[in-house]
Parts: sequence; C-alpha cells; structure tokens
Amino acid sequence: MAEARQSLDAQRSYNTDGPVSYECRDGVATLTLARPARLNALDTELAVTLAECAERAADDGDAMLVVVRGRGRAFCSGMDRTALAAGTIGDAFYRHWIRALNCLEDMAKVSVAVLHGYSIGGGLQLALACDLRLSTDDAVIGLGATRHGILPDGSILRLARIVGLGRAKELTLLNDDVSPAEARAMGLVNWVCPAAELESTLARILARARTASPTANAHAKRLLHQSFHADPRTLAETVLRAQQECMASWETAEATRAWQEKREAVYFPAPAPSPAASSSETGRSPR
Repeated sequence: MAEARQSLDAQRSYNTDGPVSYECRDGVATLTLARPARLNALDTELAVTLAECAERAADDGDAMLVVVRGRGRAFCSGMDRTALAAGTIGDAFYRHWIRALNCLEDMAKVSVAVLHGYSIGGGLQLALACDLRLSTDDAVIGLGATRHGILPDGSILRLARIVGLGRAKELTLLNDDVSPAEARAMGLVNWVCPAAELESTLARILARARTASPTANAHAKRLLHQSFHADPRTLAETVLRAQQECMASWETAEATRAWQEKREAVYFPAPAPSPAASSSETGRSPR
C-alpha cells in the first residue's frame, strides 16, 4: 500500500510467569493457559488472569487476531478438583470466569481456540466462547459438569446456538466425551488435524483470517450474535449503520485498490492513525 503503516512489534510478552501468559507477535495476541503440571486446570487465580489477558487482547491496537491455547499436554482439563475440594472455588472464580468468556465472545477481533489433549469441562466451555475452534485428532472433548454436581456455566448459554438444542442436551446431560471427528461432524469444532500438523494448520487459518476486513468482521460477529436475540426486521437500521461504517473504512478503500491492482488486499498492519483520529478507539466490539 502507498500510505504509511504502523510498524510491527517483533514481540511483546506479559505475565510470562503467571497462570496465563500473553504474547503479541505480528498482529496475533496469544493467550496461553500455563499450569501444565495441573493440565491447565482452572482455579480463581487463572480465571482472574485470563480475564485480564482477554481484556488486554481486546484493547491491544497491535493485535488483529486472538489465539487461546494451553501449554503442555492439554488445552484445559476443566475445574481444579483440588481447589474445588478445598473450598477455594466460589463467587469470585465464577464472576471472573464469566468475565473472561464474555470478553472473548464480545471482542471485535476473531478468536481461535486450539484444542489438544484434555479439552474437557471448562476447557470446552472456554473454547465455545471463541469464534473458531481447531482440534488435534487426539484431543479428548466433553463437558462433565453435571456429573460433578455443578453447571457448565460457560457453555450453558452458548452450546445450543452452536450445535443445536438436541446435541447440546446430550453433551450437557449425559456428559459423554466425543472424538474430534464427532465434534467436527456436529459443528462443535471447525477443523481437526494431526497433532504433528497443528502449528502449520493454525498458521493457515490465521493467514485466511487476515484476508478479511477487521471492521467488517467485527460488525459481522456482533450481528451474528444479535441475530439469535432479535427479529431480523428490527435490526435493519443497525445493519445499515454497520454497513455505512464499513463502506467508510480504510479497509474498503484498500479492497478497491487491491481489486484495481489485481492483488490481495492487505489489512495488517493498519495505516498509521491520522492526528485527528480519536485516541479513545479500542478493540472492543462496535455498537
């Protein structure tokens, strides 16, 4: 592109010793659950840190895409039963947990969950809050909450919208694990790949996501969610306002130039903001 663009950060990392690490590199914010000795099981400290990292990703002007994954042998093995037995899982955990998942679901950026190993209970719930899900072919996928006397609070209001009410009841009430192939067939995950091809498959998905306008994707994501809660006819003006914002964006101008020049549009990095641009813009979902 002819206009100047923001320079790329080679790498920025935060909270590298905490239960969730944050790294932003080449436009991708990666949130990594980092309790490998506990198979990334959930406790209150992890929930608090996950919420903070999700909010950082939403607001990070250098991040176009967000990846959520786990360190070690598992994505996330669900609730830390030791913490639960000790009575340290309570209201604070649930509020921060829900805050983290809502932030991932509501943020204006495309999020991808990367499932491997145990991806059960809260692990699957976390993945469902993301827009897209990639699984290795050896992942173990399921819920299990009601078997332990609790609700799958992170999925109870999301799962039926993804796989339909019948499948959601089966997964929630019977607590059976499903294979990655079965999860793919029912729409629970979007892609399945061999473990040895995980990084290359993820790279291809992120490359495909980069080819879409961030402004258009942000509005599309928000409106898809809203479509479950309102009559489409009542959203007509909302859709038109979103379309007007898209048409006025620099991305549409770039797409037109790219078409004229017979090349792919480049949406990252974004052009350097003009002095008149508002300093209050963030990565939160447009309203």
